[in-house]
Amino acid sequence: MGGMSQSLSSEPFTRLECLGLLERADVARVLLSLGSLPAAMPARIELVEHDHLVISSRANAVLVAARRGDVISVQIDGLGPDNNIWSVTVTGIAASAPPNAIAPEHVKRTPDPRATLILLPLSVVRGQREH
Repeated sequence: MGGMSQSLSSEPFTRLECLGLLERADVARVLLSLGSLPAAMPARIELVEHDHLVISSRANAVLVAARRGDVISVQIDGLGPDNNIWSVTVTGIAASAPPNAIAPEHVKRTPDPRATLILLPLSVVRGQREH
């Protein structure tokens, strides 16, 4: 494989860098267990007060996970200005958002009106960029 023998390396992001990327993200994958198998469901997200995510999802599996208090992860990724891939993952215990739990002044984007809102604390935040 000629010049393909170089190993890939990654550089971890600080928590602050991860929060900056989460703040700009509109869409993410919710990672959870569905029928004892890993699953990824698309959802809208919003970082609120730098301590939790509001997840707006139509997927019943996400709502059920929140009602059970399951540990779930949310993952975003993209390409940096240097054309290298980056990724941020948040993991925490999901909870259904009670009515009026989210003050309108804390939400910059309008959630999907047909979706259920889920709260996810930023218990574990990890991110990295590849070189």
